[in-house]
This record gives sequence, C-alpha cells and structure tokens, in this order.
Amino acid sequence: MVKIGIIGGSGLEDPKILEDMQEVEPQETPYGKTSSNLILGKINNTDVVILSRHGKQHTIPPTHVNNRANLYTLKELGCTHIIATTAVGILNQEVKRGDFVILDQFIDFTKHRHITIHNKFEPNSPQHVSLSDPFSEEIRKNIIETCEDLGMSFYPFGTVITIEGPRFSTRAESNLFKQWGADVINMSVAPEATIAKELGLEYAAIAMATDYDCWKTDEPPVTWEAVLEVMEKNSENVKKVLLKTIEKFSPSDLTLQSSHPIHSQQQSTQSSNSDLEFIKSKIRTIPNWPQAGVMFRDVTTLFKDKQGMKKTLEILTNRYKDKQIDKIAGIESRGFILAGALAQNLNAGFVPIRKKGKLPAETESQEYSLEYGTDTVEIHKDAISSGEKVLLVDDLIATGGTAKASCDLIEKLGGDIVECAFVIELDDLGGRQKLEEKRQKVFSIINYEESG
Repeated sequence: MVKIGIIGGSGLEDPKILEDMQEVEPQETPYGKTSSNLILGKINNTDVVILSRHGKQHTIPPTHVNNRANLYTLKELGCTHIIATTAVGILNQEVKRGDFVILDQFIDFTKHRHITIHNKFEPNSPQHVSLSDPFSEEIRKNIIETCEDLGMSFYPFGTVITIEGPRFSTRAESNLFKQWGADVINMSVAPEATIAKELGLEYAAIAMATDYDCWKTDEPPVTWEAVLEVMEKNSENVKKVLLKTIEKFSPSDLTLQSSHPIHSQQQSTQSSNSDLEFIKSKIRTIPNWPQAGVMFRDVTTLFKDKQGMKKTLEILTNRYKDKQIDKIAGIESRGFILAGALAQNLNAGFVPIRKKGKLPAETESQEYSLEYGTDTVEIHKDAISSGEKVLLVDDLIATGGTAKASCDLIEKLGGDIVECAFVIELDDLGGRQKLEEKRQKVFSIINYEESG
C-alpha cells in the first residue's frame, strides 16, 4: 500500500483537501526530533503525512534541518514514497521564473550536515548505497505526466546543486556551478535524497524556479524577498501538481499496472482502464519465439481489430493533438502503420526510418550495437528541417537500441523530439532508461515484464 510523505511547503494542510486530518507533535527518534509537527490524513483515499522541512514558521536554517529524524519518522509512520518541494535558483538560462524542474540528478556541495543514517557499521558489513540515479523514476514519471496534463511549464530533467546556506552564492561560485553542468541551485535536497535512499524510500523533488542566483549581471542578484514573491504567485500551481500526482497513486488509479508498478497509469488522461484492458486483450503473446525463453508480443492481432486499432490511435491522438507536431517518424516496419495513421490524425508529415539500403535518396545513417554485432538505421537527409517538432513512434520498445539510434538520426537533422511513443513497453529490458539517459521523454500504452 502506498503512503506518501510530503516535505516542504505544500498548502495541503487544509481540511477541505485533507480528509481525516490530525496533527501530532514532533517525534523523538535516534537522531533527535523532527523539524515540525506532522499532519496526517488522506487525499483521494491515499494516506499522506506532511512535514515542514524548516519548521512551521521557517525557523530552522538549512544547515540545521534534521533530515535524518524527518525521514526516519516518515519511514516509521509507514511512508513508502516521499515528494519534496523546493525553491531553486536558475543556472540554466533556458529555465524561466515559475517553471517547474523535475530533478533527476544532484551535486552535494554542503559542508556541515549529517549525510548518512549510519553512525557506524556492523563488523564486516559496510553499507554503501548506490546514488547513480538518486531520484525515484516512479514518482518522477507521475509528476511529469501531471505537469503535462495540467499544461504547466516544466523541464522533465535537471541537475540541482545544493549549497550549505543560508547565504546565497558569490558570482564566482554561481558561474562555477554553471560550468559544472548544474541547471538549478538550492539549499535542500542534499543530503535529504541520500538519506531517503539509505532508508529504502522512493524520493523525488518538485523544484520551482524563482530567481537567477547572481550569475546574470543584467538584473539584481537574488534576495529572499524575490524568492518569496515568486513562490507565493506559484503556490496554487504547486498545490495542483501535488494533488494530481497523489491521485495517480490512489487505489482506484493503480488497478492496471501491466505487470510492473513503476509504469502504472502511463496512458493519457483521456484513456480509461477498460480501454487499456481491451487493447491489452488484443495483443497476442507467443511463447518461445523467435527463440526459447522469449515471450513475443504480437501487435498484428491488435492492428487487425478495428476497435483495438481505433482505441490505440485515439489514445495517441488525444495525447499529442495540442503539441503542434510537424513530423511523425515511424521506425521500420510496424511503426510505419501507427505513424502513418497518426500523421493523418494530427495533420503532420510522415517520415520513415528504415534499415540500411532501403531508402532511395541521400541518407543520414546511425549504427548501433546488438547483442552480437551491429545494425544501422537510415533517414533521408531532407526528411526533417532544423527546428521541426518530431514525434518518434514504434509498436514496441525493448532494449531501446533502435529507438535511441532513431533519436540520434532525428537530432542530426536538427529535429526537436517531442516524445518517443510506443504501444508496448517491455519494462525489464531497459529501453526506457536508455532513452531517458539521452533526456528523451517516453510514453507507452501497455507495459509487460519480458517474461510475464
């Protein structure tokens, strides 16, 4: 059962929003007391616990936030998922004030904080947590979908650098952090995210861009008053994003998980569970083909069913109808079927991406690795103009090699990839991760584990 902890300013402590609301005193833990009282209740039948990181009246400086006690308590109260909110300064000039950044990496530049729950190790039992991907992909996907559903201005990826505070950066520091590749800057998240990981909690953060730190010389440097002004203006948007994200974890929304909880409810908001069950029922599974141990997902049975095909195209059309897409690139060969029909629905052009030697005019090529050897995909050099918005479509994503190579081709021609869309995703083969490492957004309608 999912139980969600909310850390930071949320505005959800409202009896009109939070059912069965109760408040409990700060909790004593092996690490000391929590930062604030805890507010418990339900939102859309999902249990939530709300905690103020800096105290109810923001009396705790960043250095002295007891991250260990806060997260330990949320874990003890049964929380499985943590959604944190945070104000951030902008280091990447493409981000604008008021934008949300759904963080996927952090740099810990703090100096005086407890950065681990471990005060000592048991004999011969060191504990070294992996932080290659410090934020929960499950929560991030739900937040990203929510921002898309609500039409929010947001960035699906971003690296935050957390400084000690409470002072803001010098201009030299701000420029250094930009050179390091940080997109935004704050005084929380680290080591909060680290401790959540050590405790086995799913953790993600919604960052609200409030200022340009001090690297921009054509406007005044950041002040607390300026940060507060943007936060107050955007407080309703934060509340909307949190509420709709929490809804995605509610029991009624977790009924169709396609054999993998991480990708539950990846479908567009216009599609119902019954539609998804119907589509899934039309996909034929052929065991041990083309080789032993493989569960082949055959979409030809879906494509030949007029209701199944109609529902599939409706989901994709509704998702992308307002995205102003110029070209839809289909991957050989079943991707052609979907991409051509979708191009008609969206009043967009169709572009084929084919195996080597299949296209007649001058081409751009991209080689990619297979389990044994390599393969190549090609696109006509005149297929996409620089700056055109492109949707990549195929029937299925497995290991993601062909899809990644196709993205590379589109980008070589200067295309702006809106998203990579698939009917089927084989969760445990890593294709999504391969694309997301390239900072591509991925959408799938039905999810399977390879063997399920």
